[in-house]
Amino acid sequence: MPPSSPDLLSRVNVDVERSLLRARNGLRYLRGTHRPQLGVTPKDVVWQRDKAQLWRYRRETPARYAQPVVFVTSLVSRSYILDLLPGSSSVEFLRDQGFDVFMVDWGIPDELDATNSFETYVDEYLPRAIDAVLRATGADGVTLVGYCLGGVLALLYSAGHDARVRNLVLLATPMDMSAMGPMVAALHEGRMEPDQLLDESGNVPAELLYSGFFMMAPTTAVAQNATLLQNLWNDEFVTGFQAVGQWTRDQVPFPGAAFRQVVHDFIRRNVLMLGRWRLGGREVDFTATDAAVLNVMAKGDRVVPGAASRPVADLVGRPERREELVVPGGHATFGTGRSAFKHTLPSLAAWIGAHSDTTFDTEERHGDQAHRVG
Repeated sequence: MPPSSPDLLSRVNVDVERSLLRARNGLRYLRGTHRPQLGVTPKDVVWQRDKAQLWRYRRETPARYAQPVVFVTSLVSRSYILDLLPGSSSVEFLRDQGFDVFMVDWGIPDELDATNSFETYVDEYLPRAIDAVLRATGADGVTLVGYCLGGVLALLYSAGHDARVRNLVLLATPMDMSAMGPMVAALHEGRMEPDQLLDESGNVPAELLYSGFFMMAPTTAVAQNATLLQNLWNDEFVTGFQAVGQWTRDQVPFPGAAFRQVVHDFIRRNVLMLGRWRLGGREVDFTATDAAVLNVMAKGDRVVPGAASRPVADLVGRPERREELVVPGGHATFGTGRSAFKHTLPSLAAWIGAHSDTTFDTEERHGDQAHRVG
């Protein structure tokens, strides 16, 4: 049955409106105007050392949970993937679920940071940052959430110190470097030495890191642009597309000393699969942490495939305190996309909440000595 005249007219109007919106948004996109502002959830710097900063996200009401959530981000990408856009932000989501949210941001390394090793981050920066969290909140422990290589930093800190870490959540954390595929193949096989990739600053340049990520899936950009063209009329889609694209391109230099450790120990010797690593003159046993451990993997992650992160469930923490969660999406699903806010973040919030005290519980246990978080 052919559509009636009113139905046909309505469809024509929709098509005309979308065509106009496509033209407008296409021009804006090509000109680079109307780029979204990223990482804008209100926050305060509560601790700083060198380029590392600890941010606390502002709350209008006291937190519901007594243990604050502290994000530890990767060394090679910008932290704003976890605070991408208003209404599309992991820190905003968890804050609104009743958590007191902090983030450790490593800044943008330059020649002054070329000697930064894993000891710098695990033994110098993180202990001081976590102490600052505990002082600011009066909490008795934290939930530490490590993303990508930040997950390795988080587990080394949790297992290598007398750390007050109640919960350890590892998002897309690489453990088995033999499963990382083409991203590390040349370094693993010795066809390329780490010092060959350093620039005059002593660091791996950001452009080289972006090229490495791009070469993992060079046809992805074509598919993404086709999807953009199809949805160019949709302002919300275009804003999200621009935001993720900017984060993908916005890599930061990799400090040279830490990069050498990654190549020599993680990639070539695959030492993380031993469940221990020698750091700062002592051996860190990954089972030494008393934290409840949640290993979270994304089904479509091409950067850290499931085979690379799955061993976390066998190597980190005590066996009876290990749990695993597989979520839809790719490597960025922990910060953006429909699946992040439909599946990933609600699941994370539920798990962290179930493994945390409420502020009411804390007050009952400590009476007048209780400290509210917020």
